Amino acid sequence: MPVKTKKSQRVPDASGYFGPFGGQFVPETVMGALEELCTVYAKLRKDPEFKKEFRELLEGYAGRPTMLYPAKRLSKALGIHQIYLKREDLLHTGAHKINNALGQVLLAKRMGKKRIIAETGAGQHGVATATACALMGIDCEVFMGVEDMERQRLNVVRMQLMGAKVVPVTSGTQTLKDACSEAIRDWVTHVEHTHYCIGSVVGPHPYPMMVRDFQAVIGQEARKQIIKETGRLPHALVACVGGGSNAMGLFYPFQEDKAVELYGVEAGGVGMSLGKHSATLVKGRPGVLHGAYSTLLQDEQGQVAVTESVSAGLDYPGVGPEHAYYQWTQRAQYVSVSDKQALKGCQLLCETEGILPALESSHAIAFLPKLAEKLPKKAIVILNLSGRGDKDVTTLANELYPDASK
Repeated sequence: MPVKTKKSQRVPDASGYFGPFGGQFVPETVMGALEELCTVYAKLRKDPEFKKEFRELLEGYAGRPTMLYPAKRLSKALGIHQIYLKREDLLHTGAHKINNALGQVLLAKRMGKKRIIAETGAGQHGVATATACALMGIDCEVFMGVEDMERQRLNVVRMQLMGAKVVPVTSGTQTLKDACSEAIRDWVTHVEHTHYCIGSVVGPHPYPMMVRDFQAVIGQEARKQIIKETGRLPHALVACVGGGSNAMGLFYPFQEDKAVELYGVEAGGVGMSLGKHSATLVKGRPGVLHGAYSTLLQDEQGQVAVTESVSAGLDYPGVGPEHAYYQWTQRAQYVSVSDKQALKGCQLLCETEGILPALESSHAIAFLPKLAEKLPKKAIVILNLSGRGDKDVTTLANELYPDASK
């Protein structure tokens, strides 16, 4: 049955709120940069020349459109009529992150910014930003927690090869949350000539809207492709959710199609007690993190909680405010799967389709058996395969084949 929703809201209001979520909670020193960004983006999102240049980069450089692949053996294994994979893993750099990176770096170049900074967890946004900066001749620095640098060493090297400086973050949990915090601190002191390229639908307005718009190409393509392929809309969309950009990119163009159910899958880690997982929407509550009022994981005193996930890209205690809004309006449902289930999901896709998914996307795959229990017989499901798993091979080897190297 289609989910019930309150009145839909296509864009945030003038202050950047999706219902009660969003806004701008930042130091006064960066308010000028945000106001400039709001003004410039409001103009460029309607500028035919900017849109044309962005589209040409997506098609001629990144490799769009990506295919909508009918995963027949996976569908048969799970007893689902037809699962389609939106193959964002086939994009240049190996993930959906390049969509947003190209858009933001192009925008920053139009603004005359000389330097780009970014944060990264799994490294895919860092690689995408470094790639876009190399293409457009702009200096790039990427903040990354040292724990993530260890488990995503391949992507660290890829960023360095693109000419980016990778800045190790040693504070806090040494993961994505702390990389975000350090990037914001840098931005505060270099705001005049630096653009902060946020990698997800998080942060202060206009970032959640802007990143969503750059990633909406995923859902726009998928909607056209599924209608052409089947003559109808899917029963459900499934995507993993950390900050939430790949999921929002898929969900947003289907927002007003009320018969299409939306499922966001978060990282359940090694348990559902605080500090053992990264399931923000499943277990979190409202608060402010990294410039926006949204849902986050916090203790009884309101301190941001430690998180855990086998996937570096989902190891984040917050989520984009538009996802919080979708949950609040019941437009989307959010669930979690454990590290062990995600690893099994990865193996399942490898063994049935010969496709190695990123551990982030593996969480979405791992939810499919449970979803299958309540789907109608002729259900069509689109799953966003947000990235490829080359970067995770070391983690997969350690988790699945620990004795192989002995």
